[in-house]
Amino acid sequence: MKQSTFKEKYPIWTLELNKTEIHQKSVPEILTYFKEKIEAHPIAAYIATFDHYRHTKNHGGTINPEILDMQNIIFCFGPEIPGTKVAAVRPRSIGVCETKEHFIIEFMEAPAQSAHETMEQWAKSLKIA
Repeated sequence: MKQSTFKEKYPIWTLELNKTEIHQKSVPEILTYFKEKIEAHPIAAYIATFDHYRHTKNHGGTINPEILDMQNIIFCFGPEIPGTKVAAVRPRSIGVCETKEHFIIEFMEAPAQSAHETMEQWAKSLKIA
């Protein structure tokens, strides 16, 4: 996985996979994979799937022509609420983007190391061994 900073302040983790490197053949198939991981996790809870591509297209927004699909799976680990600020960093989201040759998995770094490591492991396990 590759770490970068988006808009000079958001820590983003990215995994770019050639379409030939994974079993899944579409963004919805990858989202199903992540939903299964979330539902199997002892703490995580699935919340929703958001079709970012359709939303932007339906509102006449600009979409990079290289992007064929983009959706997010939204979920929460949330084992505790230590204070009010936790609401600003929850729930979590994993974005899945499709281009002609790749699927790109991206998420913002989680404040809890264990949550971050779990998301990273889920993304990396998409790749065919």
